[in-house]
Formats: sequence, C-alpha cells, structure tokens
Amino acid sequence: NAVMKIAILYGTETGNAEMLAEDIAAHLADHEVEVTNLSDFAPDAFDADNFYILVTSTYGDGDLPASAIPFGERMADAQPDLSSITFAVFGMGDSEYPETYNFGGKRLEELMTSAGAQQVGERITHDASGSDMPEDLALPWAEDVVRQMEARREEAA
Repeated sequence: NAVMKIAILYGTETGNAEMLAEDIAAHLADHEVEVTNLSDFAPDAFDADNFYILVTSTYGDGDLPASAIPFGERMADAQPDLSSITFAVFGMGDSEYPETYNFGGKRLEELMTSAGAQQVGERITHDASGSDMPEDLALPWAEDVVRQMEARREEAA
C-alpha cells in the first residue's frame, strides 16, 4: 500500500478531540500523518497532496469548539477554492442535547463542501451519552475512509 500524506485537523474545547486526533494518528502510523489544531491552520494552507481528516467536538449551542472558531471565520472570509481537496469528518457530540447534536462536525462539513472540497465516507458522530469510547468508532472509521481514499487515488491514477 502506498504511503499517504494525511493531515488530521482538530477542533477542541476541553482537549478530547485533540486526544482522539492523536489516537487516530497513532493508528494510521504506517502513513505520513501530521496533527494540527484548527486554531493553527489557515484555509490557504490546504494542500491537494494531503488527505484531511477533521475531528471536532461541538460546544455551546451547537457551535464550533473554541479552537475551531477562528478557522470557521477565516474560511468564511477567504472563500478558498478547495475543489482539489479531499476530506473526512469525525464529530464528537452528546445526544442529550438533541437540538444541537454534533453541529460542530456538521458545520465543518458545510464549510468544506461549500468551498468545493470532496468528502470521503460518511460524517460519523461519537455520542458521549452512549456506551462506546470515541476511539472504538473513530479508529475503524479512519481506516475505512483511508481505504476509500486509496481506492479513489487508484481510480484516478
């Protein structure tokens, strides 16, 4: 299998999404993986060579978590053309707040697709009120989206 360049971008308020991003990175260690806080990432830094995995929690009334808010604002301002960019989104939420459940992940997905980026796989949400640990869902999901991405690249080759 070819080594893929994977950039994991996380949005976090309390650190849970950061820990999960690190877990995913470790799980995908046979690829070239970099983990970056969304607060340190500018929309003009997107690189078509990378496959982007976005991991985010939801905060407040369905808002992006603190570290992802500046990214959301910069995306809205910059309106970059991300048509050459591929991404996947993993959200963390709590179904005890049904009105806003996983709006963080949904918001990131909308920011990316409205800029023309191509989504790989389904946006999955971990439910803090459920019995699974986030990594129980996230690690198989990450493997799956990477496999889908590999298949896309083989078709394009």
